[in-house]
Amino acid sequence: MDEPIVVGVDGSAPSLRAVDWGAEEAALRGAPLRLVYASLWERYEGELIAQELNRPVEEVMARDVVGTAEARARSRRPGVEVTTDVLAGEPEYALVRESGTARAMVLGSRGRSGVTEALLGSVSLTVAGHARCPVFVLRDGPEDEVPGGSPRIVLAVGDKARDAAAVRFAAQEAELRGLPLEAVRAWRRPSGPFTGHDAGESDPEEVAREEVAEVLRDVPEGVATLVRTPEGHTRDALVEAARGATLLVVGAHPRHGGFGLQLGRVAHGVLHRAPCPVAVVPEPA
Repeated sequence: MDEPIVVGVDGSAPSLRAVDWGAEEAALRGAPLRLVYASLWERYEGELIAQELNRPVEEVMARDVVGTAEARARSRRPGVEVTTDVLAGEPEYALVRESGTARAMVLGSRGRSGVTEALLGSVSLTVAGHARCPVFVLRDGPEDEVPGGSPRIVLAVGDKARDAAAVRFAAQEAELRGLPLEAVRAWRRPSGPFTGHDAGESDPEEVAREEVAEVLRDVPEGVATLVRTPEGHTRDALVEAARGATLLVVGAHPRHGGFGLQLGRVAHGVLHRAPCPVAVVPEPA
C-alpha cells in the first residue's frame, strides 16, 4: 500500500489551505491523499440537526468537516485518490500516530482556537516535534508569497551527518517542483578580532561556504542550487531567506533518552516566524 500524504483538518481556514497543499503534494509524488479529523468530541452548535438525524452532534460535525475537505481536494486535483477518516482522541496524539504510516503530513498553523497570527497552533507545534514523517506547517494568512520574491526551496544547512534526511527531502521538493534549491548557512565571527594571518585561523564565512558545498554534493544534477552564507543568527537568517520562497526545510533531531524529536531554538523560531510554509524533517537517531 502506498504511503499517503496525510492532512489534518478541522474546518478552519488554515486547515483548508493545508488541504490545497496536500492535494498538490500528493499529485507531485503520485501518492494517495488521506484527510483526517481528530477530536475528543467537544460540543459544537448543531444539536437540533443531529437529533433529527438520530446521530451524535460531534459525528455530524466531523463528517461535515471531512466531507468539505474531500470535495475541495477532489476539485483541486481530480486525479488524486482521496480517503477520509474521523479519529477519536486528542488531535496532536492522533496525528502523531498517523505519521507512522504517512509519506508526509500537512497542517495549518492554527485551528479553531484563534490565537494571534504571530503564534503557532499548539497541535501543529506538537506534531511537528514528534512526527515520524516530514511535516509541512502552513502559517495562517491569505498568501505566503512576498512581493519581489522568487519561487524556490530554502534549506537550513546544519551538520551534514545530522541533517542528511532534510537535505534529501529539500532536493526532492526542488526536483518535483522544478525549482532551485537555496542552501542557507549562517555564521558569526569569534568574539576576538579575526586577522586571517594566523595559519590556524579560519575565515568563518569561508568555512560556512565549504560546509554548504559539501551538503550540496549529492543534490541531483538537474536541480539548480544557490548558496547563501549570511553573517548573523541562524533563525533570523532563515526567516529573511524565506521571504518570497515556496518552502523552508529544516531538520529535527531525536531527543537523548526521551520521546519524540527536539526541534531546537532555530526550528521552533522559524515555525513561528517564517513567511512561507515550513517542512520539518525528522532525522534518524
